[in-house]
Amino acid sequence: MNEMKIYSIGKIENKEGCVCVKLDPKYAEGLIGLDGYSHVKILWWADDCDNEKDRSILIEQNPYVKGPDKLGVFALRSPERPNPIAVSNADIAYADVKNGAIGLSYIDAFDGTQVLDLKPYTPSIDRIDHPKTPDWCSCWPKSYEESENFDWAAEFNF
Repeated sequence: MNEMKIYSIGKIENKEGCVCVKLDPKYAEGLIGLDGYSHVKILWWADDCDNEKDRSILIEQNPYVKGPDKLGVFALRSPERPNPIAVSNADIAYADVKNGAIGLSYIDAFDGTQVLDLKPYTPSIDRIDHPKTPDWCSCWPKSYEESENFDWAAEFNF
């Protein structure tokens, strides 16, 4: 098996109303053209779950109020998984190539979180017109935009 190498390309800044991805300067010009997109997919490292205990979790017990008693980690978006890689969709407020920054209105990652990669949200590849989900989560919002006003806290048991 070949050794894998993953490099952080920057960090999340998420403090005092300022939310952005701040890239390492050597990756800044990779932002050229991103300003033409409205959203970006951000792959990030869930640092708090980068430990042997969290990496060994394959089953979560009763994670959702209306969900089944057990769910496998690959049926969840939990950061507790063999590789604590998380992905978030975010709207782009600005893309600043010169300063290597992407302004966001929100991301579900903490300040200082390592960013692994960025990919533009492209409807022809990323959008599914008729996705199937389990019955227990069929009441969840059908889009990123609808999620903003949804009471997510009422759905989780953690």
